[in-house]
Amino acid sequence: MMFNLDEIIEASGAELIKNISDSDDFKISTDTRTLETGDLYLPLKGASFDGENFLSKAIENGAIGCFITKDEFPEKAKIVLKVKNTLDAYLALARFLRRKYNPKTIAITGSSGKTTTKEIVYSVLSQKFSTHKTFSNHNNEIGFCETLMNMPEDCEILIVEMGMRGLGEIELLSRYSEPDFAVITNAGSAHIGRLGSLDNIAKAKCEIVHYLKKNGTFIAQSNDRIKKFANFEGEKIYYSLSDVDILDRQPAFSRFIYRGKEYVLNVEGDYNIENSLSAINLGYKLGMTYDEIYRGLASYRSIEKRWELQEVRGYKIINDSYNANPDSMKAAVSTFLRHYENPVLVLGDMGELGDMECELHCEVGKYLASLPYGKNAKYLVVGKLAENIGNELASSGLFVKHFENNKQVSNYIINNVAVGTTIFLKASRSMKFEEIIEFVKGEIKV
Repeated sequence: MMFNLDEIIEASGAELIKNISDSDDFKISTDTRTLETGDLYLPLKGASFDGENFLSKAIENGAIGCFITKDEFPEKAKIVLKVKNTLDAYLALARFLRRKYNPKTIAITGSSGKTTTKEIVYSVLSQKFSTHKTFSNHNNEIGFCETLMNMPEDCEILIVEMGMRGLGEIELLSRYSEPDFAVITNAGSAHIGRLGSLDNIAKAKCEIVHYLKKNGTFIAQSNDRIKKFANFEGEKIYYSLSDVDILDRQPAFSRFIYRGKEYVLNVEGDYNIENSLSAINLGYKLGMTYDEIYRGLASYRSIEKRWELQEVRGYKIINDSYNANPDSMKAAVSTFLRHYENPVLVLGDMGELGDMECELHCEVGKYLASLPYGKNAKYLVVGKLAENIGNELASSGLFVKHFENNKQVSNYIINNVAVGTTIFLKASRSMKFEEIIEFVKGEIKV
């Protein structure tokens, strides 16, 4: 996305220190490794890095100029703009684009399912509109800015995923995105180690409505905590699985009725059906037909490391180890158990649960042990925290083995699990469960 110099100064409040350029169309780049000739370099700063240390490198690599917060700048820079804070300037430039092109903007957050929901919403809305979305899970302030900077000029629908590390962060993203629609997928126990309580988690998620347009629409899972903290006077739509009649559950297929109409998803899991309900509601709010919404849901495909099926040395391995929290662990494992006979599950530690980490791992074990199906499953648990899951399962008479690391569990699979078995992997990313696939393939020696 291009800016002229007047737009940059107006949006960012920058002071023009130097301008000897004949050009007046610029892209903004924050990375000296990927910037293109003629870009303006905006140096971001973090706890362990300072982009201003690379001003000269940026100019050498083709940048026409740069932003600064100090007084020093490269002599060869043709344009120099001074701001107090480069992240604030980046956010202000992103908001300028949002206002200039004015796409209908949908903000999506939640303790789990927000990236999947974003992808389902995109699959539906792109059937009718020029639609742009947050890339992957780039859902912080910088990712928000990158999303706007890469938005096409003909964008009609902008979908912004919003992540959260603490109170105030979603409010910040809401302020700069000024959404027309806000979606909360759920407010569970993910990040409870940072926020301390389920109420604080719900309160942080509900910051998404602080800058929701007054004539906008709030769409959320029907959840008492969300309802308590979603202080928005406009239209509210709540949904839940209790609104759905599920007609068919199969691996890689779901068929259901919602509000009198039938839909299909080419993925499994009741939680994915629930994730799709916000997309259905958004579609109708934006004037889409039933056929358009139906096609959009049917064309959705799961994203990498979310229920990713691979054939490895005769095993079928479903890798759902992109992330894990107690709610997503319960939902994914119960779905797997429902669909596969003689299943083997490899479960690992869940991160960022704070002082309640042992209790919450035990809770997952108790929940899985209470399911009326999956009693013949074999559970292989990896890590000290996941051992709590295993202990609860073992106390209910289920098959459990505990391993300290990925190498040990991989060795057990190769030597003890029959070829042809379907194996399910679920853990937080920090557990690096992709190593298990590499070990079983033989790419890493066991």
